[in-house]
Amino acid sequence: MNALTSELSTPLKLAVIGGGAMGSALLRGILRAQLYSPQEVGVSEPNLNLRRALSDEWGLRALSDNTVAAKAETVLLAVKPQVFPLVVEQVQPHIEADLVVSILAGISLAQLETAFPQAAVVRAMPNTPALVGAGMTALSFGGSVTEAQAARAQALFEAVGRTLAIPESQMDAVTALSGSGPGYMAVTIEALIDGGVRVGLPRAIATELAIQTMLGSAQLLQSENLHPAVLKDRVTSPGGTTIAGISVLEQRGFRSALMEAVRAAKERSRQLRESAS
Repeated sequence: MNALTSELSTPLKLAVIGGGAMGSALLRGILRAQLYSPQEVGVSEPNLNLRRALSDEWGLRALSDNTVAAKAETVLLAVKPQVFPLVVEQVQPHIEADLVVSILAGISLAQLETAFPQAAVVRAMPNTPALVGAGMTALSFGGSVTEAQAARAQALFEAVGRTLAIPESQMDAVTALSGSGPGYMAVTIEALIDGGVRVGLPRAIATELAIQTMLGSAQLLQSENLHPAVLKDRVTSPGGTTIAGISVLEQRGFRSALMEAVRAAKERSRQLRESAS
């Protein structure tokens, strides 16, 4: 069976345009969750080696171009925002999808609805832990999205973590917190590692301790639905080591610095969105 025959033999349920890090992570999660069979899923990606690797790994369909992807029931846009106009030019005349989902930062629902008036549109903001199935994705729905279409979009991202529906007006704030948040966590963990080295731990041991402590603390907060202050109080004894450390964090403005980081990231997200519109 040649590639064209393969593309036409089974109706496409889902086409992902863009097979980079996030597009690939979503594809892997969706196929592991068995939301669709591999032959119902296609990927359109200009990098031939990447396209073939995804096809060989999962048995999904390597699409010849974006016009084929446009015929899927659901189209997921996972390209860089700056190539959005080119993708629209290629896809719009051929669109048969009833649902277009975009993870393009800064591309608004209004822009999506203008580009794809024939389809319902959803804007999504996943974060990088989706690469290991622990992502957090915020979703905003266009005005014509039905309950069934909303559930279909949520299922795509629940395959790689958790989802939360929000008004689009909150998307810049979400970008600043959960989108940029892995960067803040990485800096925090790196600082803990350096702190461990400073007090005499080998770097490998300090690294393992810091990462597992951050991971375990987050899992505990989530599994027991704890307010962070409750966990802090549990490990803070009178005159003990933890309160000594927290006192220094407060003196150095650690809490305020994180809050200001989120505020600055939100402002930058707003600037990028406005420059893209």
